[in-house]
Amino acid sequence: MIRNIPLAAMVGLMFTGLYFAMAILAPWIAPYGMAEIVGDVWEPSSPEHLLGTDNIGRDLLTRMIYGGRTTIFIATVATLISFCTGSILGFWAAVAGGWVDQLLSRFVDLVMSIPSLILALVILSVMPVTVPVLVVVMGFLDSTRVFRLSRAVAVDITVMDYVEAAKLRGEGYRWVIFREILPNALSPLVAEMGLRFIFMVLFISTLSFLGLGIQPPEADWGGIVKENADGINYGIGAALYPAVAIATLAISVNLVADWVLNRTTSLKGGR
Repeated sequence: MIRNIPLAAMVGLMFTGLYFAMAILAPWIAPYGMAEIVGDVWEPSSPEHLLGTDNIGRDLLTRMIYGGRTTIFIATVATLISFCTGSILGFWAAVAGGWVDQLLSRFVDLVMSIPSLILALVILSVMPVTVPVLVVVMGFLDSTRVFRLSRAVAVDITVMDYVEAAKLRGEGYRWVIFREILPNALSPLVAEMGLRFIFMVLFISTLSFLGLGIQPPEADWGGIVKENADGINYGIGAALYPAVAIATLAISVNLVADWVLNRTTSLKGGR
């Protein structure tokens, strides 16, 4: 089984698994408390602080571990909300057609006409910035893109004979969506889920960098970049560690998503 996995996918799985494992085990592997001040400002790497300290003397490795936990948790939950909401509504619109399809599609078009980051900043500026609010806002905004994909896939599936047969048997929307359409639409949705997860990681990191994401003293990778950005002017690379983590996680998940797509789609069957 492992021999059949391409090298690129293996690297992606390794790094993705490493990041998720560190997120799950953060309280046990972090050397210090998340907000504990353990040294001077921007100390260099040392045996006591492998990545040095941050802008107020906290251990940077500890902040990175807890920051990864927060970033990955929020991105994962928001992605699940996005796909559950967007895919079900997209399938419903394709199966129901008529005014249901028109109403949902035009609402999605309206939301997508506004840049997601701008709309998120507007919403978060008038609401308390808490983790549940962030997750719901991110999931809602991203569900519009999942809706478009799932509707497009479902429109092609609804004209198949087995779907028509289910309708003629008198099966309801729930049966048609979950028994007929969903199993045949998993391939593009699973591949898209990896890409949407990456978008969520970048989204929460951007919001935190702008000050409307995770609030101090809680840690996330975007917030760590913001806290240590001034150090770059003095040749201190504390802000680069979370940037590299975001980049490697994005690339790793992309590699895995590409491999899943190649394994599941019929268009790649001859490879």
